[in-house]
Amino acid sequence: MKRGKRPNWMLNIAKERMDILFSLAEKEFIEYPERSHRYVELARKISTKYNVKIPLKWNRRYCKNCYKFLFPGHNSTIRLINGEVNIICGECGHIMKIPYIKEKKLKRRAKIDSYKKRDNE
Repeated sequence: MKRGKRPNWMLNIAKERMDILFSLAEKEFIEYPERSHRYVELARKISTKYNVKIPLKWNRRYCKNCYKFLFPGHNSTIRLINGEVNIICGECGHIMKIPYIKEKKLKRRAKIDSYKKRDNE
């Protein structure tokens, strides 16, 4: 085994553990928010130790500034402003801006395709 390189089975286990921790954080947030924040910390430690990205499904569910679990409506707000999704952390006030240009492009392309189909008929 090369230095810093881990086998695929080890990386798969790390991804599964992170998924389990985030799902537990989501379940436990209402009753025990501190416990869910701890689960996020553990998942981040696993991702740094095994050099694995946090799954995209869960990547936007924690604050990139204070590393707390975000539960929309309880400790975070989500706004659509100027082609961006703004996720505002209620714990520290950090704003994560995520563009949704791809969705707009796909919608525009679908519209153009529908016009082309009408013209051909």
